[in-house]
Amino acid sequence: MEKKGEGTFSIILLALIQGILASGAVEVHPSINPAKVGDTVNLSLSPSVVMKSGNWAVGDSVILSWVGDQQAVFPSHNGRASVNVVTGALTLSSVTVADSGVYVVQSTDPQLKANVSITVLETVSNVTIRVSPQTNLMEFNGSAVLTCAVSSGSSLSFLWMNDSAVVTASDRVQLTDGNSTLTIVNVTRYDQGPFTCHAFNLVSNGTSDPVNFTITYGPDNMALTVNGQNTTSFSPGSNLTMLCSAQSNPPAVLQWVVRGALVNTTGPLLELISVSKEQSGPYSCLAFNNHTNMNSSITTNIVIGDLSSGSEQQEVSVWLLPLLLLFGLF
Repeated sequence: MEKKGEGTFSIILLALIQGILASGAVEVHPSINPAKVGDTVNLSLSPSVVMKSGNWAVGDSVILSWVGDQQAVFPSHNGRASVNVVTGALTLSSVTVADSGVYVVQSTDPQLKANVSITVLETVSNVTIRVSPQTNLMEFNGSAVLTCAVSSGSSLSFLWMNDSAVVTASDRVQLTDGNSTLTIVNVTRYDQGPFTCHAFNLVSNGTSDPVNFTITYGPDNMALTVNGQNTTSFSPGSNLTMLCSAQSNPPAVLQWVVRGALVNTTGPLLELISVSKEQSGPYSCLAFNNHTNMNSSITTNIVIGDLSSGSEQQEVSVWLLPLLLLFGLF
C-alpha cells in the first residue's frame, strides 16, 4: 500500500512540475504592440504548443474558451475574436482603445498560463491651435496663450516649435496641461513665430498649421552711417550719403536734424552734395513709432576740414533733441 501511495504522489508531483515548467517556458507574442484602433492583432505562443483545451481572458473577463475543435466566444467579443484550436493563438480584429489590457491564456492540457499587456491607441488627427486673447500684441505689454487641440488621438504628448526651435519652459514661458497649453508672458519681438504644435503618440503624429503674432516694438537699436564708412571726417567738396536705421514694427518714421535745426527731409537717407566746412556739425536722426508712441535718436558729428566749433554745436543739438521730439516733430 505504501508503494502505491508513493507512486501516486510522484505522478502528482511530476504533473505540477510539468505545469510550472510549461508556464515559465511559454511566452505570448503580439503581432503589433502598440496597435492602432481598427488593427487586427494576433497573440501567438512561443514556443509553439499543441493545446487540446484552454481559454483567453483580458483582465478578469473571459473572451473565449475551447475544447478540441469547438470554441465558444463570449458576447463581449462576438465577431471580433477567434482562436486557433491547435496552437491556442488568439486573433482580435477591429480593436478599440477599450481592448487595451493584460491578456491571459490558460490551458490544462498541457498545463500552462501566460500573459501579455496590449495597448491600443487612437491615431492623431486634425491638430489645431487656439489663441487667446489675440495675435496683435505690444512688446513687454501683453501675454499670449496657445492651446493645442486634436479631433482624435489617445495617450498624447505635445511638442511646441517656434520656427525651427523647440519651445522650452522659462521665466516667461509656461507649459501646462501636459504641455498642450503654451503661455508666453510679456511677449517680445522674438515671439512672433511661426508657432506650431506637434501632437503624437506611439502609433501616429500630426502637426498644426502655423500661428504668427504681430508684435509692435521700438524704435531702438538705431544705427547711422556716412558713405558706409566708420569715419566722420571728410574733405570739402565731398558728397555725403547718410543712412539711418532703427529696429521698429511697424517701421519708424524717420526725421533729420542738421546742426540743431529740423530739416524738411524724412526717410532713412540724407544726401549732401559738395559739402563745405560750414556744413560741419552734429547730424541727428530721429525715429518715432506711432503704434508704440515711443521715440529714439542717434547723432554723429561730421567734420568738413578743420572746424573748432563742432563740439559746441553737437552739445546744443543733443540738448534740443528732446524738445524737438516732444513739440516740433510729430
